[in-house]
Amino acid sequence: MLAIKYIRSALLSSICVLGLGAVPNAAAAPPEEQTAVFAGGCFWGVDAVFRHVKGVTNVVSGYAGGSASTAHYEMVSTGTTGHAESVRVQFDPAQVSYQQLLLVFFTVAHDPTELNRQGPDVGSQYRSVIFYTNAGQQKIAQDYIRQLAAAHTFPAPIVTQVVPLQQFYPAEEHHQNYLASHPYQPYIVINDMPKLDRLHGELPALYR
Repeated sequence: MLAIKYIRSALLSSICVLGLGAVPNAAAAPPEEQTAVFAGGCFWGVDAVFRHVKGVTNVVSGYAGGSASTAHYEMVSTGTTGHAESVRVQFDPAQVSYQQLLLVFFTVAHDPTELNRQGPDVGSQYRSVIFYTNAGQQKIAQDYIRQLAAAHTFPAPIVTQVVPLQQFYPAEEHHQNYLASHPYQPYIVINDMPKLDRLHGELPALYR
């Protein structure tokens, strides 16, 4: 518990240093909905976390980062296509910023120090990736990671890749919003429900 509180404190301190916690100017024209894409292990848990973030309007589980012209679960699971299990997050920047989504991604959605795995899931399809959709997201993500590394926020090096989004393939329907449909499945109970508990406990202002 102390380690979690330390990481949260370090993350929040990093945000203050970078000016990433600023509230959007209420007097400005309403910004348009934006899209972010993240990979951090099995998409079931990452999907569930972002669905519980205020300001997120839609979440789709899928596959990104591969060279194949299409993707589906069986082929991605071989670890040979280059794809990673990912989530596409649509959000209202008037309610939640891209920087705050990064905070969620690094704080509770996954462990950014695990290379080509997350918990019990092993393979390049479970790697940690931020797929940026524009140059602004690229700079914010790279600066964010540099700040976390400089602050020694985590006990091991951050291995998260920051790469351009080329293509995103939605996953099969039964993978969408999986946690809500299978809340008592052992994998979900052990690996993913604790993420929602941490989101609620560590970042209550962002939880819904």
